[in-house]
Amino acid sequence: MTLSDVSESVKASGEAMVRTVPVEPIIQTSVSPVPDKVGDISSVKSPDVSAASSGSTKSAGKTGSSTGLSIGANVRSAVSSRDKGKAIVRKAITFRDVTFGPYDGEIRFRLIHFWEAWNVQTKVLIGLEMILIDEEANVIQGFIPNARIDTYLRHMKAGGTYTLNKFFGAKSKNIYRVADPEVTISFSWNSVLYDLEDSSINFPEDRFRFHGYREFEAASDQRGDLYDYVGHIKLVNGQVLGDGPLLDESEIAATRRVELHVQTHDEPVLKLYLWDQPALQFCKKFNASGGTARVILVTTLNPKRFGGVLSLSSMASSRVFLDSDVQETRSYLSWLESNFDVANRVNAEVVTKPEIATLGDIFVYMNQSAAKVAWFECTATIDDVVHGSGWYYIGCGVCHTKATKGSTTLLCKKCGKNEIDGVAQYLSRLSVYDQKDQAVFIVLGDAGEELTGKKAAELVERYYQANEHVGEDHIVPVPQVMIDTIGQTRKFIVKVSTHNLEGKSQTLTVTKVLPLEVPETVVEAVDDVHTESDSGDGDHASESAKRNADGVELESVKRAKCG
Repeated sequence: MTLSDVSESVKASGEAMVRTVPVEPIIQTSVSPVPDKVGDISSVKSPDVSAASSGSTKSAGKTGSSTGLSIGANVRSAVSSRDKGKAIVRKAITFRDVTFGPYDGEIRFRLIHFWEAWNVQTKVLIGLEMILIDEEANVIQGFIPNARIDTYLRHMKAGGTYTLNKFFGAKSKNIYRVADPEVTISFSWNSVLYDLEDSSINFPEDRFRFHGYREFEAASDQRGDLYDYVGHIKLVNGQVLGDGPLLDESEIAATRRVELHVQTHDEPVLKLYLWDQPALQFCKKFNASGGTARVILVTTLNPKRFGGVLSLSSMASSRVFLDSDVQETRSYLSWLESNFDVANRVNAEVVTKPEIATLGDIFVYMNQSAAKVAWFECTATIDDVVHGSGWYYIGCGVCHTKATKGSTTLLCKKCGKNEIDGVAQYLSRLSVYDQKDQAVFIVLGDAGEELTGKKAAELVERYYQANEHVGEDHIVPVPQVMIDTIGQTRKFIVKVSTHNLEGKSQTLTVTKVLPLEVPETVVEAVDDVHTESDSGDGDHASESAKRNADGVELESVKRAKCG
């Protein structure tokens, strides 16, 4: 199981080139075909031609004339012999006027972005998809069929302005649309492309279609239109901003993924997965900021639910902007600087909310090459408590790291102290199962107290008080409160650690045990009913248990001297 199954898009480009080696699965299929021939001239739509077509000309810099480069299969058809050397001035068609069918007129536009579209099943390149914007700020999707990519792409670049004469208005695909219109401008067999050198025509740089949490939630798993997101970054690959090192570009290139936790204003926190080119784009920009970038804008995102958690995933068409890249990020950054308390008003546990999974899902995830350390919530029934080994360890009273026994005192390597107070911490093995699979859990630290309702130090102390004759090397048997958990079905937060990912162990570490869900009961004519919590104090943070997972070794636990 991947944290998201959305590596549906791979190749995106902002450069004027065609890559010859296709990369793995890409998104959009079902692109509308373009006829090889425009058809009967009577069916061709053409706007009015100005007086320039009868002989008069307009100089460059006037009324939208196009000069310079002209590209197409039938260039001479665009200029008659009588007007050779003269600029043909036509009334340009705006995007809002484009409908289905062939056109003999021209459109003027800025090329915002382009990317390759591959058939996911056949791994065949379908064509080049584009986002275009006209001078009225209308945005429309464009398409160049595979056979015509070499003709046009080498002359185009993102941000360039062009005039296209003769094209076909094709029906937009039903899934993963990146613009509102239901029509796509497709380059046809007789299309002619010109560089637009008229500096008097102003085109907007970009235009975004933003969605918030509720809109993305309503559209999740619908495979519909792809919308844009802007917000502030909470975590980068599980690290709080400023706490972690810069991203390793080679690692990102290998894993092809960056995982972010993001939030817009005070809305719920979302998981944002950047794949492939958008992941590398984010990595470069984030590192260039010194790891301080706080605002992010990502275009054309696919909302999905994984284990009940709403997440957003990038597509081949996605682009990434940070902090001061565009006006929209600058505006949000200004809001963030004025409302930092509101932006941080979120429970850290919500930010790092584990994804719900079965034991089988977790095992599948562990075997994936791109998997990273992660936390999952799973429901399992305790079948047995593993006997024959210690069920606790002696840890540092401050950081809970396993203590090292010195000649006369206990040492803590993590704290760097040569004399510490040792405290017993849970380190218990459980055999568990769910509907289909079995597993072994190691319950650490506070998670053990959440399971039994008792502190490990309290249970150990009670045992030695009742058995004063035993020596320091005596192994304390598993307490009855732990044995009593056999048969209970509980919700566990488990950590997939580096040892799991390296194949060294299939044992999962439990960092938190959620309280038992006790159904309401109806009590009739019963006096003096007393209730007691099944889970004990459930307010302990799981962070100490997560720290324990990194440095605790399972071994026979002996009674240690505490200096």
